[in-house]
Amino acid sequence: MLTGDTTYIKKINRSLILSKIIEHGRVSRSDLAKITGLNKATISVQAADLLAEQLIIETPKEHKNLGRKPIMLSINQNAGFSLGIDLDKSTITLTLSNLSGRPISTETIALQTTDYNEVLSLLSKYIKDYKEKYANTRYGLIGVVIGIHGIVNNDEIIYFVPHHQWSNRNLKVDLINETGANVFIENNANLCSFSEIVYKHHQSENLLSVSLYSGIGLGLMVNKELIKGYHGYAGEIGHMIVVPEGKLCSCGKKGCFEQYASEASFIRRLAKIKQMDAISYEELKDWINNGDSTTRHQIKQFIKILSVGLNNIINLYNPEIIVINSELLQLFPEAVFKLKNHLNSSVGHFRELVISDFGKKACILGACAMAIKKFLEVPELNLSLADHG
Repeated sequence: MLTGDTTYIKKINRSLILSKIIEHGRVSRSDLAKITGLNKATISVQAADLLAEQLIIETPKEHKNLGRKPIMLSINQNAGFSLGIDLDKSTITLTLSNLSGRPISTETIALQTTDYNEVLSLLSKYIKDYKEKYANTRYGLIGVVIGIHGIVNNDEIIYFVPHHQWSNRNLKVDLINETGANVFIENNANLCSFSEIVYKHHQSENLLSVSLYSGIGLGLMVNKELIKGYHGYAGEIGHMIVVPEGKLCSCGKKGCFEQYASEASFIRRLAKIKQMDAISYEELKDWINNGDSTTRHQIKQFIKILSVGLNNIINLYNPEIIVINSELLQLFPEAVFKLKNHLNSSVGHFRELVISDFGKKACILGACAMAIKKFLEVPELNLSLADHG
């Protein structure tokens, strides 16, 4: 019994030390003792183990004073690599990151098919390529996390993807069998929310992220943990009915929120008004900057209907921070002000509302970070996209 307890405590201490080394970038053993509350002997033993495993490295701290330079500990960034994949409607984006969570390469592939087996074959090919390329590093490809624009259950089985019309697909097992890699499947909105906590809003305990692109997804972080519901289907607010008997949605219902407040629905609506086949974000940016009355009016209407859904979410969850992930709203300088004006209520409360800095990169950053967290087995992960000094 004592052995089990000792092993468990040692594992907890290891996780705590490793997470703090990552958070601080470079830190001395004495500072680690102060930060963690662990004694120096424990720090020394754990650091020796992590050095032997090549998970951390030692570097002398630059200082001008005479005497011995302090030895700093930091994560061995190139000991292993994580692969994040955003499997969207018409593209597959793959980002490789080092163990510090900083992307080192990104590629986007046009997706010409919705056939499950063809997509499986394509994903397998790229995962195998990355696995082979980094096979000579200490830990190689540590994990692959795939963001799905659809419903994923707690067993990581894809229940439904509206755009591809996939149902009950076990992509995780199929890819593991094909590639031998550590593969994990997660809803894209959950990964967006995770990336906001990990890379930006480190101090937030309760964060809500709403992604507005081809559909609308909601990621909920409470006490820095994803809230996924009984089966794992929580957060599907895009299919909340806001207009009874309204527009038909790909899910089979009518009047879904994403038919009125997703970017895809906004662009379709504006293109129809302007009698155009398609509209680019560059064109939207020019129209907004030049004060095009039609575009600005449609954005105000878009914000108004978006606020209806946000009000409902705020009343349900009372979040600390609301992050709106929208390339369209990034182009509109008054977006946050206009949204807040529609969210005034004596019932609904939140501390802060912001537009995400990450945009469409949020999902894939969250995917890379989640692979790192699973590999290192740390309880909390605070990463930075900037180099530590």
